[in-house]
Amino acid sequence: MNNLENAVGQYIVYHDVLKKTNPERILYLAVDVKPYNCIFSEPIGELMLENQRLNLLVFHKSEEVMIKWIPSVNINK
Repeated sequence: MNNLENAVGQYIVYHDVLKKTNPERILYLAVDVKPYNCIFSEPIGELMLENQRLNLLVFHKSEEVMIKWIPSVNINK
């Protein structure tokens, strides 16, 4: 849970800075598939996905491939 809180906190800071300095860029939080499957299958993770505040990129670390992109509804906000 602490890792999630830290990652989301950093995401918010970077998102707000990019919105001000480089608004055409879209920020994604990259998450390895194993933690993604654990965290986002829990109630708190499901809630975060339902609220659609994060743009997520899910990847497979050892295979070095992207699994899926999950954009938020308000991708440019």
